[in-house]
Amino acid sequence: NVAGIVGMGVAARIARGKMGDEGVRLSALRDRLEARILGAVPGSAVNGARGFRVPNTTNISFDRVEAESLLIALDLDGIAVSTGSACSSGTLEPSHVLKAMGFNAHRAQSSIRFSLGASNTDADIDRVIAVLPKIVEKLRSLTRTPVKA
Repeated sequence: NVAGIVGMGVAARIARGKMGDEGVRLSALRDRLEARILGAVPGSAVNGARGFRVPNTTNISFDRVEAESLLIALDLDGIAVSTGSACSSGTLEPSHVLKAMGFNAHRAQSSIRFSLGASNTDADIDRVIAVLPKIVEKLRSLTRTPVKA
């Protein structure tokens, strides 16, 4: 498949040329998403170091919220997230990565991963913030445990 090989080479060259600028753009979107979530949702926290990391991904925990319930509610609103790493999709086990980082099972089971890509924009971040706090509040209303400050 010579045409396919040539096409793949051209696509790789184009992607390589955009990689630097795209990383900066995605980092800014990720940072904006994190700041807006932390500001709008009490009891939320970014899991992991906020320094050197991949530009397109963040993992955030939501105190007193089951990640699977949050994932389903966000999906129903057209927002795709995950409860674990891409290599562990489909499992209900707490993230082995978060457990290896020292987080307890409860925090691991209340965490979701947001991944951003080439098609994401500021409008997508605004959409998440328009929907997420209400969903978290609703899910928390189903439990009696107070939010940790």
